[in-house]
Amino acid sequence: MRDTGLDEAIRVAGGVGALARKLGISQPSVSNWSRIPAERVLAVESTTGVNRALLRPDLYAEHSGLGGDVDEVDAARAQEYALLAALLARAPDQALLDRVAGLRGDATPLGLAHAALADAAAKSNAERAEREYFALFIGLGRGELLPYGSYYLTGFLHERPLARLRQDLAAIGIERTAAQAEPEDHAAILCEVMAGIVSRRFSTPAGTDRKLFDEHLAPWIGRFFADLERADSADFYRQIGALGRVFMDIETEAFALPS
Repeated sequence: MRDTGLDEAIRVAGGVGALARKLGISQPSVSNWSRIPAERVLAVESTTGVNRALLRPDLYAEHSGLGGDVDEVDAARAQEYALLAALLARAPDQALLDRVAGLRGDATPLGLAHAALADAAAKSNAERAEREYFALFIGLGRGELLPYGSYYLTGFLHERPLARLRQDLAAIGIERTAAQAEPEDHAAILCEVMAGIVSRRFSTPAGTDRKLFDEHLAPWIGRFFADLERADSADFYRQIGALGRVFMDIETEAFALPS
């Protein structure tokens, strides 16, 4: 029986054969794994984007993506970005839905959004979430929403906002992996990058999170989350839209304060 981390890596890669090809090893080798061998964890993380702490929590539980000097606020911010990235990158499997269903909230706007999302996750299942994700973001021809910065800012894909984003990411040493088919201005990728910067998993200069947010998220991502909240095809994802909208409002207000 395969463990959760291996299952997630196989799913993200597109199957056992696809993962084997990305790693440059034979398909039977991967088929025989019950969990990812320790010497392969970093290679699998690099090719799939799945964090090593999920791939092998027994080895990397203490390296969950947070730098040792990250304060509580930034740790919480990184977790919000990582959650949004995971839910926007692909349809959630049942294990992820179960984890989301365990979220707890307080009386704050963000806490209420967490509670509503947890309730929606508990009422959904992997099959329904996959159908919903397909209708929203893939579709027959195209989905109801296009979660790309270039589209929201220009009405077209692969336009100048994407080129500027690529330049800014390259300047801080962040590049798209060969396994990543989506352009960097996809909402999930931007949230994943923000999670890495805020958690200090990526080594970047101080203030990089503010600069990236102001220039590449703030101009459009709030509108995207509001559209997701109102989308005809959204049920479970309606609450993801609400959470994203509330969280981006908090980030916008925080970055507007004098540094």
